[in-house]
Amino acid sequence: MSQQVAQVDTLFLHEVGDDYRAVIERDGQRLFQAVLELKETSAGPRPGKFRIKEGTSEEPRNPDEFVDIARRATRIRISQQTSSHGREELREMLDAYQLDAKVVRTCRHCASDGKYSPITSETAIEADDESICPDCASQELDRQLAMRGEMSAGARDRLEELLFDVQDLERITNLLSGQLDPDLTKFDEISATLDEVDPVRVDSLSMHPGIQSKIEGRFEELLPVQSLAVENGALGGKDQLVVSATATGKTLIGEMAGLDRVLNGEGKMLFLVPLVALANQKHEAFEERYGDIADVTIRVGASRINDDGNRFSPDADIIVGTYEGIDHALRTGKDLGDIGTVVIDEVHTLGEDERGHRLDGLISRLKYYCEQRGTTKSSRNERAGEAREQNSSGGDAHSETQWIYLSATVGNPGNLAEKLRAQLIEFEERPVPIERHVTFADGREKIETEKKLVKRAFDQKSSKGYRGQTIIFTNSRRRCHEISRQLQYSSAPYHAGLDYKRRKRVESDFADQDLAAVVTTAALAAGVDFPASQVIFDSLAMGIEWLTVQEFSQMLGRAGRPDYHDKGTVYLLVEPDCSYHNSMEMTEDEVAFKLLKGEMEPVVTRYDEASAVEETLANVTVAGKGAKRLNDRMVGEVPTKHAIAKLLEYEFIDGLDPTPMGRAVTRHFLAPGDAFLMLDGIRKGKDPRGIVADMELKDEDQ
Repeated sequence: MSQQVAQVDTLFLHEVGDDYRAVIERDGQRLFQAVLELKETSAGPRPGKFRIKEGTSEEPRNPDEFVDIARRATRIRISQQTSSHGREELREMLDAYQLDAKVVRTCRHCASDGKYSPITSETAIEADDESICPDCASQELDRQLAMRGEMSAGARDRLEELLFDVQDLERITNLLSGQLDPDLTKFDEISATLDEVDPVRVDSLSMHPGIQSKIEGRFEELLPVQSLAVENGALGGKDQLVVSATATGKTLIGEMAGLDRVLNGEGKMLFLVPLVALANQKHEAFEERYGDIADVTIRVGASRINDDGNRFSPDADIIVGTYEGIDHALRTGKDLGDIGTVVIDEVHTLGEDERGHRLDGLISRLKYYCEQRGTTKSSRNERAGEAREQNSSGGDAHSETQWIYLSATVGNPGNLAEKLRAQLIEFEERPVPIERHVTFADGREKIETEKKLVKRAFDQKSSKGYRGQTIIFTNSRRRCHEISRQLQYSSAPYHAGLDYKRRKRVESDFADQDLAAVVTTAALAAGVDFPASQVIFDSLAMGIEWLTVQEFSQMLGRAGRPDYHDKGTVYLLVEPDCSYHNSMEMTEDEVAFKLLKGEMEPVVTRYDEASAVEETLANVTVAGKGAKRLNDRMVGEVPTKHAIAKLLEYEFIDGLDPTPMGRAVTRHFLAPGDAFLMLDGIRKGKDPRGIVADMELKDEDQ
C-alpha cells in the first residue's frame, strides 16, 4: 500500500451521508477511492475507519494509512458541496497532523462517483440549481436526447457546443421543445457585403427612348450588378451568365437588353422560367411595366395539353414562358418569330436530376432555332450563305441572338459560363445581413413555433417603416393549408394548386402588408417573389427529396430586401430523426447542418440512358441530321451514338427522321420507359386507369 501511494498529487474529500469519500489521484489519474469514517476523541476528530473500494466491495484498512496518504499528498481538496459542519470536521482532523486543505468547487455527480472534477466559472454547467462539470453535463444532454429518439451527430455536436458556450443545461434542453432563445438558436450571420462598383447613371445609357424613359423614371443609378453587366456589354449584345444573390437586381439586366432590342427592331425577347407560377408573375409584371410600349404574351407548359391560342401570341414582342412551354413549341414546329434576346432565369436548374437535361436540351434547340430563323429578316438573308456552309460542315451557325442567363446560386460559375459560351458577371454583394437560426421541434411543435415567430416579426417595423412579414416553406400543399389555418395573424397558403386569381390576390395582399405570412411549398420557391423579412423552413424537403444547397441558399435569400428591411432572418425548424419518405437516406437534423455548412454544389447536367434518349429524340425531331451538333454543344455529355442506336431499336426514328410514334413521344415529353408501358397497355387493351397505375408503380419501384 505504501508503495502504491509513494507519490500522490491530490487527495480529494467529499461528504457522502455520515461519511466521506476519499479519492487519490496521481498524474491526473485516479489510483483508487476509499470511504473514511471519523470518530470523535478527546483530542478532536480522528480517522476511525478506512475502507478501500473495489467495485461494489470495500476492503478495510488501518486508519493510519489514511494519515500516511494525506502526508504524501501534494494538495488536499475538500468539495464545496460538503456541508459546513463536514468541512470544519475535516479541517480540524487535518490540522491535528499539520496538514492544510482547500475547499474547491467540484462536480457533485463526479464526487459522488468517486472522481475529482474541480470546476471553475469558465467550465461549470448549471443543471437543476447546481453546477456540474462539462462531462456530466454532456452525459445528461445525451440522456435527454435519447428520450426524444435518435439525433444525428451533427445536431448533437451543435447542442453540445451551445451547452459549453452558455453553460446552462436547461436552456439547451428547452431548444428540443421548440423554445425560441435567440442567443441559442442563432447559428450564424451572413454579413451584408458591399463590393466597390462604380454605379452607372441611367441617364448615361444609350437605349431606345421608350425603354430609356422607363428606366429613368424608376432609377437614377443602376445597382452594382446591373452596372457591371452594362459595363461589360449587356447592352451591346454580349452573352452573359449573371450570378448574384436574390434581390440584387439581376432581372433588370435582361429587361433592359431585351426591350432595347425589341424597340430597335432587332427581334423579340423570350424570358424563360422553370415554373408556371413564376411565369404568371413575370407576365403580369411585364404587362404592367412595359405593356404600353410592347406586346406581352405568355406560353406555359399547360399549353401543350390545350393550346387554344387565346393567351399565347407568337407575334408578341415579349414572350414570357416556362422552359417546357417554349420547348413544346420547338418540338411541335411552332413559329416563335425573330428572337433578339433570350433570358433564362434560374439557369442553375441545369444541375437538377429531373429537369436539368430538359433545360440543357431546350437551350441547344432554341439556339438552333435562332440560327435557322435569324434575328431579323435582313440579317437572315445576309447570313444565309454562311449558315448553309457552316451547317453542312457541322459547325455552329452564326446567330445575332443575345443570351442572358441568370442565377443566384452556382457552385462553378466560371466552368458553367464557359460551357454556355457566355461572359461571367459575378457579384457577391448581399444587400442586407441575414441571421440564420436553428431550433428543434416535432410537427406539432413546429406550428406553435411558427405562430410565435410570425407574430414577433409582424409586430415589429423596420427603420424603413415596414412590418416584418414571413414566408414559410413546407413540403406539401396540405401542410400549407394546415399551417396557414393555425397562424394567429392573417396568412394565406400559396402554391401551384391555387388558381391564378387567388394567387394574385395573395400577392397583392402581401404587398399591401395585409398578410403577416404566406405558406408555400418548397417546390414553388423559385416563383415566390414576396418582400419578406423572415423565412421559416417548416421542412427541409422538396416533395420526397431533401433540398440541395443551391435550393436552400436561394430560398433563404428571400429574407430581407434592401428597400424594406434592415436585416433578414431565417429559421430552420428541425425534427430530429425525421424523414418524409422511406427513400430518404438522411434525417432532417443531418440535412440541416449539411445545408448550413455545405458548399455550393457545381451545376452539372448528367445523362443516364433515358434522359439521353429523350433529348436526342427531341433534337432529331427539331433538327433532323443536325441533331448530333445539338447534342455536342449541350452542357452535359450526351452519349449520342448509344442514344441513336436505342431510338432505332425502339422505332422512334427512321434514319434521322422521327417516326409518328417518335413525334408523339417527344411532343408529350415522355420518357422511353413510360412510352413503352403505355404502348404495351394499349396493345393489350388495358383500361387507361390500369395503365396509369402501372406507371405509378414503376415510379415507386425506382
